[in-house]
Amino acid sequence: MRTFRLAAVALSGPLTAFAMAGAVAQENSQPNADMPVTNSFGRWTTIIDTLDTGQDAHKTCAASTAFVDSLGNAGSLTMSISTGDALPPDAYPAIMLIVDNKTLPTGSKIAATFGDPGVKVAATVTSIAAAGGRPSWMVDNEAKTSLALLRAMRKVTSLDVTFGKQAVASIPMDGFTKAYRNLGTSCGFPTKDVAP
Repeated sequence: MRTFRLAAVALSGPLTAFAMAGAVAQENSQPNADMPVTNSFGRWTTIIDTLDTGQDAHKTCAASTAFVDSLGNAGSLTMSISTGDALPPDAYPAIMLIVDNKTLPTGSKIAATFGDPGVKVAATVTSIAAAGGRPSWMVDNEAKTSLALLRAMRKVTSLDVTFGKQAVASIPMDGFTKAYRNLGTSCGFPTKDVAP
């Protein structure tokens, strides 16, 4: 994760506004190669970040959507993969759910269901510690289950998520297919098995 700091510049006199406007115009007209690239597709946002160590460069490709559950709790569903990882069709992006609902089950191997009335995918999730203390769950990333879940995300209008018998949320999937294709293009993996 990169940390950005704004530098304080001491300018005085009539050139202050001109210098500041020029700096902003220059920054906007010349994209910074060190900054992650973001795109929006419907309700999904993709973030492509490149880390160049000098010896090699790895890209992390992530897509995320925000939602509010039926109790008014904010949440997000994120999938991510790195070019340093195994890529599809050998492995699929990791999927993580964050929702500010402290009544949901925690622990490992929690039974979960994803889909809608016409499409159901059974999986297990494990609660993990996340930044800021927000409750988070990671879908156990077996290739067969991940592929079925990603296909369900493409097919449904809203992804209904249940942990055990407790409903978690119904998450709109508008833009998922284009976001997934963008991850494939950016991180160099085929997407036709999920999003033809």
